[in-house]
Formats: sequence, C-alpha cells, structure tokens
Amino acid sequence: GRLRAEHFIHLRCEVSLPNVIEEFEALRGNPRVRLASLMDHAPGQRQFVDPEAYRIYYQGKKKLSDAEFAAYSARRVAESAAHADGNRQAIAARCRDLGIAMASHDDATADHVAESVALGIALAEFPTTVEAAVLSRRAGLHVLMGAPNIVRGGSHSGNVSAAALIEHDALDILSSDYVPASLLLAAAMLAERGVMDLPAAMRLVSTHPAAAAGLTDRGRIAPGLRADL
Repeated sequence: GRLRAEHFIHLRCEVSLPNVIEEFEALRGNPRVRLASLMDHAPGQRQFVDPEAYRIYYQGKKKLSDAEFAAYSARRVAESAAHADGNRQAIAARCRDLGIAMASHDDATADHVAESVALGIALAEFPTTVEAAVLSRRAGLHVLMGAPNIVRGGSHSGNVSAAALIEHDALDILSSDYVPASLLLAAAMLAERGVMDLPAAMRLVSTHPAAAAGLTDRGRIAPGLRADL
C-alpha cells in the first residue's frame, strides 16, 4: 500500500493477426484491463501507407534480407486482408460488453474515423493526418498524440506533428509513448513557447487522458477525487 502508482493493462490488439481473439480472451477476466487499441500495422495500412517507410522500419528492425522482407511483407498483407475487419469488429463487441475503453490507431482518412465512431471508440490514438484528427474531434473522440512528438519536434515516422494538431484545435491528450519523462517536459515546453497556458498544457497529460480512459476518480485536483488537497 505504499506505492502511489496504480497499474492497469492497455491491450494493443493487432487485428490483422489470426490469433488476436485468442490472446484477447486469455485476458478477458482480468479487472486491470481498462483500455484496448485496435491496430493494423500491415504494409499499406494506416501508419505505413508508404511501403518504403514500412521497409525502412521493419527490414532494419528485424534485420531481414530483401528476399526475407518481401516474404514477410506478403504474409502480413495476406493476414490483414483475411483477418483485420472481422477481428476489429469482434474485439470491439467484446470491449463494449466488458466496458473496456477503446482506441483507434493511426486513423488517416474520413472512412477510418467513420469506422471508429461506428465501433464506439472513445480515443483516436495517433491519427496520421490533420483530416483524421479534426474529424475525430468533431465526432467527440479524444485525440491523442505522443509527448515525444512535441519534445523532438515531429513524428518519428514522418506523419503529422502534434504541434500541427494543436494549431487546428484537434489535440486532447499527450501520452508517454514509451518515454514517461516526456509528459511533463512536453507540457512545460508548450507553456514556455506560449502555445497554451500551463494549466491547459497540464490537462493534456492529466485531466483529458483520465476522462478518455474512464478513470473518473483522478486527473485533476478537486474535492472527493484522489488528489484532494
């Protein structure tokens, strides 16, 4: 009872994989599961519409020869075509039944946003275009980008910058995106640059993410909440 951190589970569901439903079911009864992202990282999809960007990222990461990478890419394309749509619908239905908040991932087009709305998704995670972010915000989704995007000055994969979404009033949340220290740093940088005042910047890393995840007992300092001075 001494730790101040409370840990929950965020399921990253790669809907193009044939066994993703089985993996979801293995954690179905775990009360710590509070958020699920519906993702498709196959070549040609969302984050990797540009096949060259996919090659640079995955061939280097997996240290594949040209022939090995070609076979890997072909398999991933086939898996996405065979499984992504059905698995996305199935996992969304399970999340709605269980009360698990859902995030879309790397939405790029108006069609992607419409699909997210139809599935009951609450969080637009890392939209890759201004269009997708603006439409998500208009539809009532919380738009999330990574705090490292702010700190480093842009997307590591060449997609839209978080700063550009702020300019279009289409950003609600900054996530740590594997760099926890970036949260406070990004908020401070936004305030120092005059992009927004410090309270508004802090809400990007506190109030808004708590609301999007359904954590109604935290996210701000107020009577009756966990942080009640």
